[in-house]
Amino acid sequence: MKSTRGAGAKPDARQKLLAAALDAIREQGYAGTSVEDLCSRAGVTKGAFFHHFKSKEALAVAAANHWSEITGAFFADASYHQLEDPLERFLGYLDFRKSILRGSLPDFTCLAGTLIQEVYGTHSEIRDACADSIQTHASRLVPDIAAAMAIRDIRGDWTAEGLAMHTQAVLQGAFVLAKATGGAEVAVASVDHLRRYVELLFRSSTTVHKED
Repeated sequence: MKSTRGAGAKPDARQKLLAAALDAIREQGYAGTSVEDLCSRAGVTKGAFFHHFKSKEALAVAAANHWSEITGAFFADASYHQLEDPLERFLGYLDFRKSILRGSLPDFTCLAGTLIQEVYGTHSEIRDACADSIQTHASRLVPDIAAAMAIRDIRGDWTAEGLAMHTQAVLQGAFVLAKATGGAEVAVASVDHLRRYVELLFRSSTTVHKED
């Protein structure tokens, strides 16, 4: 999803720096983004930067948290939440993820995934903030998956939590492949495969349970 730069009330220096971080890090990575670059993009001074953030690492942690907030609101407003069947809501989530795989790579790739791939072994605070972002997003899928399992009386060797995290593994991998190939096509195909897997999982799990 695209940055929310310029939306709503006139942003202050901190908001401008966070918006600049979302854009810059998704375009060129954490190491490739300097404090000077962030200030230039945000149109603020270095003094303003260090007034709000003690370091680039502190800004990255704040950016990961900000990413969670804006993406949480973005997905909360999506129309698939209005579907009556929880399985259809979950499938609708996947359809929605597919629908936003458009534009340039930085427009649809994940800030948290981009950061964590680069800094997981060197910046634990950034890693933890990114992990929390991805896990929090996954946790929002759990109620619909659990409800779909309950309605269909599915009891198997997998859990709603595990399937929710698997969706994020596929999506994050799809973003990596999109970056590797320079386009969204492989990511779109990955989401299509994930959707088919979910449909087959619920169908086969129901069938197996009925035979027991």
